Amino acid sequence: MDEQERFASGQEMRRQILGDEWVERAQARIDANAFDAEYHEMVTRHVWAEIWQRPGLDRRTRSLTVMAMLIALNRPEELRLHLSLSRKNGVSREEVKELLLQATVYAGVPAGRNAFLAASEVFAEEDGEPSPG
Repeated sequence: MDEQERFASGQEMRRQILGDEWVERAQARIDANAFDAEYHEMVTRHVWAEIWQRPGLDRRTRSLTVMAMLIALNRPEELRLHLSLSRKNGVSREEVKELLLQATVYAGVPAGRNAFLAASEVFAEEDGEPSPG
């Protein structure tokens, strides 16, 4: 598979997981700021084509793994995105809560607090409720 084919494959996976609207918004930002276009192309090829499409883990497991790493790295903004995608990948809210509790023990209370806040905000938005934060 050449680089263009890998990019196209990665774009398809992004669309499946993130949705057309998200991918179109991201593409509009890239079109408006060509400076980071190569970065986005690289991420699409490597993350979405090479990693998310590997057969060794299903999407649900990959989703949980990514969220755990984002919690450990204390990256609540990126975590919000993956929390909003987690149901699409077969992860329940109860499983998210268990993940957050376990990650709090291993990643630390500040990271866990930020993760619970992010999850509460994402879930409130999904339910059409005011943000608790």
